[in-house]
Amino acid sequence: MTALTPYIHFPGNAREALTFYGDVFGCSVQLHTFKEFHRTDGAADAIAHGFLTNGPVSLFGADVSGDTRPVHAEGMMLSLLGTAAPTVLTEWFSRLSEGGQIIDDLQVRPWGDSDGQVIDKYGLHWLIGFENNARG
Repeated sequence: MTALTPYIHFPGNAREALTFYGDVFGCSVQLHTFKEFHRTDGAADAIAHGFLTNGPVSLFGADVSGDTRPVHAEGMMLSLLGTAAPTVLTEWFSRLSEGGQIIDDLQVRPWGDSDGQVIDKYGLHWLIGFENNARG
């Protein structure tokens, strides 16, 4: 792996969140439980390590345990600017908005490109956009 990959500590819903992201981005999802990793610091069926594979987005995640605090993203966005065709990015924006909060609707900006921001139902803040002269 050669790119920066976020590792998110979820508050007990890592399985649900990673499965959602896998579905949104068209990735396979690998999930490993505390039991599989022989960990006793959390519920046996909690996720000790999970990740997206075979797709356009890289993301790791796990359920919190012990003194680990769950994700609280403030002052940071996960940017997907120009990472796929405009139609795909528009679909991602729509899917991430489900159950979440649109901060700034996906729209054409004065400089001609489109972007928007959404905080998804798991609390991650996404910036999605594309050049309007791009094909797709």
